[in-house]
Amino acid sequence: MARNALTAQFLKAVPTPVPVEPQSELLRIFYRGSLLTRPLFIEADEHRRLVADLEVLRSTLLSLPDRLFGGDLEAFARALGMNDDQVRCVLRGRGTSVTRLSRSDLYADAGGFRLLEYNMGSALGGSDAAHINRGLLNDPRMKEFVAEHELEYVDTMATHLDTIRLECEIEPGARPVVAITDWPQSYESLAPYMRAVAEHWSTLGVDAHACHIGELEARDGGIWLAEHRVDIVNRLFMLEDVASAPDAVALMDPVLDAADRGEVKIFTPMDAELFGCKAALAMLSDEANRHLFDSGELAALDRILPWTRTMHKGEVTLEDGSRVDLLTHAVEHQEDLVLKGTLGHSGEAVLLGWQDGLTSDEWAARLREAVDGPYVLQRRIRPVPEYCADEDGTLAPWTPVWGVFTTATVSGGVFVRATRTDSRKDVINLGNGASVGTVFHASTPDAR
Repeated sequence: MARNALTAQFLKAVPTPVPVEPQSELLRIFYRGSLLTRPLFIEADEHRRLVADLEVLRSTLLSLPDRLFGGDLEAFARALGMNDDQVRCVLRGRGTSVTRLSRSDLYADAGGFRLLEYNMGSALGGSDAAHINRGLLNDPRMKEFVAEHELEYVDTMATHLDTIRLECEIEPGARPVVAITDWPQSYESLAPYMRAVAEHWSTLGVDAHACHIGELEARDGGIWLAEHRVDIVNRLFMLEDVASAPDAVALMDPVLDAADRGEVKIFTPMDAELFGCKAALAMLSDEANRHLFDSGELAALDRILPWTRTMHKGEVTLEDGSRVDLLTHAVEHQEDLVLKGTLGHSGEAVLLGWQDGLTSDEWAARLREAVDGPYVLQRRIRPVPEYCADEDGTLAPWTPVWGVFTTATVSGGVFVRATRTDSRKDVINLGNGASVGTVFHASTPDAR
């Protein structure tokens, strides 16, 4: 029943829910108290390998412009399906190096962790999960179990701030002004949470303020938010916002111009999202590109990356080396495949072949519509459930998505979203009612 030995030992030692009174305004506002009744666990070797495999994933993704496009970032962006405005923002807003801040969303199947989605950039939810860890440790049973098994966790919000300081070249001891900046259309709903984040960040050595990009003003040799001269624009807006907003260029240009003049830093630079595009994962997965990677890279990619292909006419190679027509194979293997938009996130533009009520005719029609469009086809992952106690101590299976962070300092912090397996919600996010949780892992002192 338990996914690993640590979990089995915990379920025996702590058979009833661990109460977590949200210790943070962040948890109360954003997660509304919908927390798992226990943490999840990763054993030492598993955590070490996971962090190492994700580092290989990151490095091979970053190498794609050089390996496939001769170093031409514009050609890479266009191959991913970016439009003219997005390409312009990427080329103007690129950094001197690509950020190390990312979150990989994974299922754990019978063979290990497998990637659902890769997210790179500053618009990543879940870095506040360490507040849940701290809340759990208020329970004496939890505290004793963590001490007995020498477990630890990564404070991803603190390492997030460390990453901002390092990548924006902030002098030690300085207190920069950081504008946590969203797009106008989404700011109204996110503002309470963003203000809570800004308040917490301001206890961690920065002067943080929440706003939308339309509130930033270029004047007096810098970018200003009311009376505050901004040192860092921490952007929550994404390339998808740039694509959908008719006034995107007018909103972006003052900030990009100021960044060009060295008057403000943008965290993370706009090029980060190129490497989180699902079409980039398809480039890594494509049999035609395997000769570009060494044996160690291929071993890591094969462990963590499910079979993924862009939607196009013609033949593809399957995992066993056989060649098949992509569309024919997809139609015939509906239960084993998922169709995903290349630039969507949080479960957007996802069609599950096994979705309740989806007929074979509807599936085939959607596949035909997707051919040569901004879509990828990916092999279904069958996750192993995690058992959590109900209020009466009855164990029920839950399906978690493990969101594993990399940062510029310590990597391997994890944010969990989960739904009860019997709810049959295969797209797991906060929008469809997922509960959230966190992870303790056995000590891995060399995982950096």
